[in-house]
Amino acid sequence: MPAAAKSANPPYEKMVKAALVDLKDRTGSSTYAIAKYMKANYDLPENFTKTLSRLLKRFVESGKLVKVKASYKLGSLKTGEKKKKVAKKAVAKKTATKKGVKPKKKAAPKKKAAPKKKAPKKKTTKRKK
Repeated sequence: MPAAAKSANPPYEKMVKAALVDLKDRTGSSTYAIAKYMKANYDLPENFTKTLSRLLKRFVESGKLVKVKASYKLGSLKTGEKKKKVAKKAVAKKTATKKGVKPKKKAAPKKKAAPKKKAPKKKTTKRKK
């Protein structure tokens, strides 16, 4: 079998970044605007919008993009910097527990209130007609 032909387009991440930079929208660019830009500047298949929406969600989860309402902005931190900050926090947490600093205890569970007693039923008298 022949190897799959390599795409002439850059990866979606670079195409999305180029779209956001060129659109220069202060409040972020919508999925529709990003798709329109990419369709105008790159040779993409007809169903690329489904792939684009799936990848935009993944980029938001990884921190490469920030979602604001229905728009996307470039992430405030680079992914490498974000990983370093997370690692520093984890190291600081481990050293704090080793030095004898005890973590905060969880609050004792609250006792449930006693169930309310039901009011006794009123006796009804049957009237004769």
